[in-house]
Amino acid sequence: MQIIRETNALAAALAELRGAGDTLALVPTMGALHEGHLALIAEGREQASRVAATIFVNPLQFNDPGDLARYPRQEEADLAKLAEGGCDLVWLPTPEQLYPAGFATTVSVRGVSERWEGAHRPGHFDGVATVVTKLLLAVRPDLAIFGEKDWQQLAVIRRVKADLGLGISILGHPTVREPDGLAMSSRNALLTDEQRQAASALPRALAEAARSIREGAAVDPALQTATNRLTAAGFSSLDYLALVDERTLEPLSAPAEHMRLIAAATLGRVRLIDNLAVADAQQISW
Repeated sequence: MQIIRETNALAAALAELRGAGDTLALVPTMGALHEGHLALIAEGREQASRVAATIFVNPLQFNDPGDLARYPRQEEADLAKLAEGGCDLVWLPTPEQLYPAGFATTVSVRGVSERWEGAHRPGHFDGVATVVTKLLLAVRPDLAIFGEKDWQQLAVIRRVKADLGLGISILGHPTVREPDGLAMSSRNALLTDEQRQAASALPRALAEAARSIREGAAVDPALQTATNRLTAAGFSSLDYLALVDERTLEPLSAPAEHMRLIAAATLGRVRLIDNLAVADAQQISW
C-alpha cells in the first residue's frame, strides 16, 4: 500500500497505480477507522480495479473547536487496517496542504443542506462540500463511496456532483451496525460503558417508528413514541427526529414513496446520528 503525505507526490502515484485502463474507487475518511469504513474499502474492491482512501480530519466542518480537538486520531492503527483491507493507496494531506494561505473558496449547497444537520451545525455542510470537492478533483477517481449513516451528507455530495458536473459516480453503502443495531461510528468510542448500552435505544426507536408507519400508523404519534423512548433511555437532548423524503430531505407528514427516518440525539457529551429507510423495517431483527 502506498502512503502519500505530500500533495505534490499524489498525481504521479495515482498515475502509476492506475496503469492502463484500471478503474479507481475512492473512500474519503476522517480516520478512527472501524468495520464500517472497511466495508467501504471492500465495496471499492468489488466496484473498481484499485482502491484509494484519504485520511483527513477536516477543520472546516467542525463548528465547535472542542469537538475538533476531541475527534479521535489513530493514524498507525488506521493505516494497518487499510493495508489489511486491501487498500492500494492512502493520502494523508495536512490542513495547510488543502487550505494554504489565502484560501478563499467555499462550496455551498442550498436546499438539501439547510435543514436538520445544517440547521444545528452552521457551516458544517459548506465544509463537507468544500473538502469532498477538493479530494475528488485531486484524486479524480471513477467512483467515490460514502456510508449511508450520514444520509444528509450523502445527499449533499450527490448534489455537488450533479451541479458541478464532476463526472464521478457517487455510491452510498448501507450503514454497518453493531449486533444491537447501533450504527458504527468513530464517536462511539467516546461513550462510557453505561452510555454504550443506552445508545442502542436510538436505532431501536427508529426501527419501531418505521414499522409503525409502514403498517399504517399516523406519522406524528409514531415520532412522538420514538422521542419518548429516547428520553426514557437517557438521551439528554434530541435535535431532530423526522420522517423525510430521502432525496430532498424535506419533512413528510404522511407516508410517501421515498421516505426515511432521520435523527440526531445526545447521550452524555456524545452526539449520535442515525437514519433508516422505512421499508428496511421489514428486515430488522435487533
